[in-house]
Amino acid sequence: MIVSRRKLFGLGAAGAGGLLLGGCDQLNDSQAFKGVLKGATGLNLRTHRLLMGNSLAREFSEAEMSPVFKANGSISVADPAYRQQLAQQFGGWALRVDGLVRQPLILPLTALKSMPQRSQITRHDCVEGWSAIGKWQGPQLGKVLETAGLLPAARYAVFHCADILEGAPYYESIDLVDAFHPQTILAWRMNDQPLDEAHGAPIRLRVERQLGYKQAKYVMRIELTDSLAGFYRGGGGHWEDARGYQWYAGI
Repeated sequence: MIVSRRKLFGLGAAGAGGLLLGGCDQLNDSQAFKGVLKGATGLNLRTHRLLMGNSLAREFSEAEMSPVFKANGSISVADPAYRQQLAQQFGGWALRVDGLVRQPLILPLTALKSMPQRSQITRHDCVEGWSAIGKWQGPQLGKVLETAGLLPAARYAVFHCADILEGAPYYESIDLVDAFHPQTILAWRMNDQPLDEAHGAPIRLRVERQLGYKQAKYVMRIELTDSLAGFYRGGGGHWEDARGYQWYAGI
C-alpha cells in the first residue's frame, strides 16, 4: 500500500498525543512529529519520483475554492526597499535570475505578466495541519529558466526572498525536476487578484506537488547552483535549516 505524505502527517499528528495543529512551534517541539518528517521524506525522494513520475497535482473547480486562504509564516516584510516597491505597486521591481545560467536575467513584473501564463486551482497543504484550495496564475518557472539558459552543472534553483524570519534571510530551493514540472509557476496572481503582501507579493513560488513550506513568498532572486552546501546552514531552505524539516516535501 502506498501512503501519501498527507496521510503520514495526519498519522504523525495523532501519534504525537493529540497535538493541536494551530502553529509551527507546537509541532517543532514534538519529537514524534520530527520523526514523521524524517520518516516520510520520500517514502524517499527516489521512490516518490519513481511512483509519481511527472504526474500532476490534482486541480479543482472554482466552486471548490476555499472561502478563506490563510496567510502564515511571514505576512509582512520590513525591508525598506521592499516597502517602497510595495507602495509603488512593484512598478520598479525586477526578478533576478542568475548563477549557473548562460544569460542572467532582470525581469520586471510586466515581463513576467507578458509571458505565457498558467492558471491552476490546487490545494495547499501545510505542516500545521490545515489545507486550502486557491487559484494561482503566473508563468511556468521552466520557461523562465529556458530563457536564461542553464549551464550543464546546474542542479538546483535557490529562491532568495525579501523577508527575514527568526533573524535569517528566508530562502528555499528545489531541484530541476520540480523546477520544470508544468505546475511549477511563479505566481503573481491569486484568486483572480494580484498577490497581496500577506500572501507573498510580488511573486511566490508554487511547486504544487510539495508541502506548503516549499512555496516561497516574496521571491526576489532565483540562483541556479550545483550544490546547496554553500547556502546558510546547507539544508536547502529556512525551515530545513532551522527546524530539521526535510528538503524534499513531496506529497
